[in-house]
Amino acid sequence: MPYSAVIFDLDGTLIDSESLWSVATREVLAEMSFDPAHPVLDRLFGVDMATCAGLLGAAFPGLDLADFDARLTARTDQVEGRGIPLKPGARELLDILHARALPRAIATSTRRDRAHHKLHLTGLDRHFATVVTFDCVDRAKPAPDAYLLAAQRLGVDPGACLVFEDSDPGTRAAHAAGMTVVQVPDMVAPGTDLATHIAPSLLEGARMAGLIA
Repeated sequence: MPYSAVIFDLDGTLIDSESLWSVATREVLAEMSFDPAHPVLDRLFGVDMATCAGLLGAAFPGLDLADFDARLTARTDQVEGRGIPLKPGARELLDILHARALPRAIATSTRRDRAHHKLHLTGLDRHFATVVTFDCVDRAKPAPDAYLLAAQRLGVDPGACLVFEDSDPGTRAAHAAGMTVVQVPDMVAPGTDLATHIAPSLLEGARMAGLIA
């Protein structure tokens, strides 16, 4: 086995939450009389909420960010409460890693409470004893901090880690940490060439990286 551990991003990589969040974001913006088709929305994937707030504030002068956040949180809770689909191949790949007892972790820019809530809702929490969130690090993605901390907590060398990511900020973060990166694009096409492999699905990416046959 060429890897000592596998680290996953969460939203858009293991769970199909980005599409739900995108719809909710556009609906709330429209309700508040702002353009729900503004191109800045494509830049929000894979970044932390503080960065999102900065981008939204610059794109939409006059937007009450506190009101927007409260409305979006309520709308997202409502939608996610009906269930968050897994990305294709997520359960199968995690079952394979579990059977091999290969160490694995989550490294996400989502806040701790939201990340654990989503893992619980989807039943993926049983696969991850190590969960690194936005609250755990000083610098969010694209800085490498979350991935380096995940490797440290797993007790493995960063260079021996395989990462699955969907976004460019996450791909940059994992690359900067010195890890092998499989990018499985979700809502936005890749805008960086830093991924070791770009794959149409988790299972195909695992094959390309030599993780599974």
